[in-house]
Amino acid sequence: MKSRFSIDFSPKLFYTIRHYDRAKLMKDILAGIIVGIVAIPLAIAFGIASGVGPTEGLVTAIIAGFIVSFFGGSRVQIGGPTGAFIVIIYGIIQQFGVGGLAIATVMAGIMLVLMGVFKLGSIIKFMPYPIIVGFTAGIAVTIFSTQMNDLLGLGIKDVPANFIEKWACYFENIGNTNWWSLGIGLASILIIVFTPRISKKIPGSLLAIVVMTALCWALKHFGIMAEDSVKTIGDLYKLPSGLPKFTLPSLGDQPLWTTVQALLPTAFTIAMLGAIESLLSAMVSDGVIGSRHNSNTELIAQGLANIVVPFFGGIPATGAIARTMANINNGGRTPVAGIVHTVVLLLVLLFLGGLVGIIPMPCLAGVLIMVSYNMSGWRTIRSMCRQSRSDIAILFTTMFLTIIFDLTIAIEVGLILAVVLFVRRIMETSKISVLRDEMELHHDGEEGDVQLAIPKGVEVFEIEGPFFFGVATKFEELTANHKSEPIRIVRMRKVSFIDSTGIHNLEIFVEAALNAGQTVILSGVNKKVYASIDRAGLLRKVGKENVLDHIDLALARAEQLSKELVK
Repeated sequence: MKSRFSIDFSPKLFYTIRHYDRAKLMKDILAGIIVGIVAIPLAIAFGIASGVGPTEGLVTAIIAGFIVSFFGGSRVQIGGPTGAFIVIIYGIIQQFGVGGLAIATVMAGIMLVLMGVFKLGSIIKFMPYPIIVGFTAGIAVTIFSTQMNDLLGLGIKDVPANFIEKWACYFENIGNTNWWSLGIGLASILIIVFTPRISKKIPGSLLAIVVMTALCWALKHFGIMAEDSVKTIGDLYKLPSGLPKFTLPSLGDQPLWTTVQALLPTAFTIAMLGAIESLLSAMVSDGVIGSRHNSNTELIAQGLANIVVPFFGGIPATGAIARTMANINNGGRTPVAGIVHTVVLLLVLLFLGGLVGIIPMPCLAGVLIMVSYNMSGWRTIRSMCRQSRSDIAILFTTMFLTIIFDLTIAIEVGLILAVVLFVRRIMETSKISVLRDEMELHHDGEEGDVQLAIPKGVEVFEIEGPFFFGVATKFEELTANHKSEPIRIVRMRKVSFIDSTGIHNLEIFVEAALNAGQTVILSGVNKKVYASIDRAGLLRKVGKENVLDHIDLALARAEQLSKELVK
């Protein structure tokens, strides 16, 4: 007997090269070179902001970028380190060290692969949009707050990890502001802001780094600025050089299983965040190029990237929407462009590592401040503030928890709050009413309202909306508090689904009626609900002759039974 289970894994690279030609190759090479140039400052900045270093950022962009392009389910997706992971990575390193980060990344990679294997590519649909906006805005604020030390040149060696303590520390040391650092940082921000107005082809972050690095070097060279006035990457970090080496993560004296257990929630957060960001990026790019990505293949590729990267010193990676859009805007239409972009980054790692060392830290802070601004989504937040109060509550709860505590807690609480508010909203739309003597028919195809007489000794309980745990208790209370008639009709034409709690309460209702010598008739039960109550054995108790398609038939049956009772 053949198994029906199959893995949905079909990399776009192998499909696109079937119809490949020289014109497409030239466009992909050009786009790949430009995206590679765009990725240089971002990879370096994300690596440093995460608490590792420039080499780790570049290595992640190279290895993860190659795997995502080679095995991914999108034509144009560019993979690599992103700002969304900065907060998580920094927290893991502080608590578990670099070895713990490697374990968490591998675990997240395995989870992503399993999501793809079990065809959970539609996972993005199950994450409420206010939560996505909330934690993204929270991450943006956190990234911004981590850059104040370098932007202001405060020289604080051990900046507190807690948001409130961090800002308290900044204000305590505000008198140590280095005006050279602040000037370079602000000038970098201005260059990034105004570059698109001059040319959309030139990456503002790259131009800012080139200009401010050259300016900083010139000011030091001609003695205008002291040699140690502004810290550079080379002053604080080991410079990238040579090919990345394969290394096994070290946990010191900590048992592996203990670390795995402790890191499981964080690894899940990394996996969920990676899935959300990569699939969102792929969906946006589909709309631009008129293509369709394979979400399950994309998740498997993202998982493979995160499994491999830690063994070369890298950090978590996902689809990067800014670099993906840069790829599209410059003509990239196949995964070849993404592979070319990794070659460009590899050449930088091999031959230009020394130049990376002279980049001023305030300039890098300026780049990350603009990244945080673009991540903040303040226009979206402003728009959502005009919507329902429940969405606003979810958004700001998730955002503040991300800022004050961490992303894991924020997503967990945000999801719980979203579920609770959703249940409340469904309960508000669900209605249970008791009818006697007469009833009105609506939305059953009749023209206008139709008055329908209810026979004497018959009562109708009408359930409108899903019959689930949130509504089932209301039904139980209502039926228990009403004077019961010999024949009880439960009208379920608007019950779209019923859960186990609803079935349980309906069963209690039926058994109580039968014990009291009453008859229960079910009316307008749809096929799905019918199958559920049939599996529960409820139809046998009610009697299939008492389960009818329409209220007219149910009332006729009730009238017949009522006459029999009189006899």
